[in-house]
Amino acid sequence: MQDILIISDLHLSRDRPATINLFLRFLEEQAKSAGHLYILGDLFDAWIGDDDITPPVPHILTALQDLSTKGCALSIMHGNRDFLLGKAFAEATGCNLLPDPATVDLFGTPTLLMHGDLLCSDDEEYLQARKLLRSEAFIADFLARSIEERQLLAAEYRQRSGEVVSLKPADIMDVNQRTVEGYMREQGVQQLIHGHTHRPALHQFELEGMPARRYVLKDWHETAGSYIRINSEGITQATFQ
Repeated sequence: MQDILIISDLHLSRDRPATINLFLRFLEEQAKSAGHLYILGDLFDAWIGDDDITPPVPHILTALQDLSTKGCALSIMHGNRDFLLGKAFAEATGCNLLPDPATVDLFGTPTLLMHGDLLCSDDEEYLQARKLLRSEAFIADFLARSIEERQLLAAEYRQRSGEVVSLKPADIMDVNQRTVEGYMREQGVQQLIHGHTHRPALHQFELEGMPARRYVLKDWHETAGSYIRINSEGITQATFQ
């Protein structure tokens, strides 16, 4: 059985060409020989709608489609930056859009996959904003605007979000352990993999009297991308350069 690869938080944009090139090489050199690639959110730094085909979007879509048509299954989860990925994107790339959370079987181990923002339950302000931004009314109003207006609004949101984050205590923006255990208990799993926090680590703890693990994926940068490789021998965390 072919390896399974998991990545998250690439934040691809035209302002980060080196990261885009790194990702495209990763698809060619690593993912094409794998059986399944999971992307756990924030593939894009901002996704303003499936009708936006300004560069570098077409190049990335073509590369993802090439991957999926050549035998590597592709599953993509919405992140907080690209929750507007929709049906047209899925059809263009051949991907399966995963719900958040999603439980999958990884070589016999039931595993909970999440983007990770839902685990940051101490940040009540963010969770309220998340609910508003994903409401049908907000999405309909946003998508009714022109591409240019949406681009400006997305840039303004990213700037304001960055300013707010800089003022918040670091622990508020990390996951809440009780929330982690609640999701894992609800799904009946002992293993969780997520991104979002940009705090890569392997956390080991006890859940329901049994060993449990939480893997946190690292965000990608111009010179290095983090990924998890899973096969019959277990899980390894690796870096692609």
